[in-house]
Amino acid sequence: MNISIVAVGKLKEKYLKQGIEEYVKRLSAYAKVEIIEVADEKAPEVLSDAEMEIVKQKEGKRILDKISPDTYVITLAIEGKMKTSEDLAAGIDHLATYGKSKIAFVIGGSLGLSRDVMQRGNESLSFSKMTFPHQLMRLILVEQIYRAFRIIRGEPYHK
Repeated sequence: MNISIVAVGKLKEKYLKQGIEEYVKRLSAYAKVEIIEVADEKAPEVLSDAEMEIVKQKEGKRILDKISPDTYVITLAIEGKMKTSEDLAAGIDHLATYGKSKIAFVIGGSLGLSRDVMQRGNESLSFSKMTFPHQLMRLILVEQIYRAFRIIRGEPYHK
């Protein structure tokens, strides 16, 4: 299985990079995992609604350019469906069973995801009603993907 994490912005924090690298290394026993960073759109701190939409559209185009047509897309959004770790594992296992060998998880920038990216998504996932920094979300996501594969294989870890 090929898993991509498409994320807006560069990861700068060393401790987050190290954590992500550790889980990607662990995941190599189960799947090929690729982190794809797309540039965030430079914008002033205070934006009108119209300006926010323009920023999201520009970032959204960069995201969509990195996703092939045969990829199953899971967007991360606060309004997405909340799942347990076991639910996520069952979903990944189901996709693999029914021939979906490419999965992309998409993490937007600080303003979220464009309408186009949300429409391209096959499903939308929420980790919480709380807002997390999108850089930290990468680490949380890759850990949960690793946990999902351990659950699928019946290996100890997820308790």
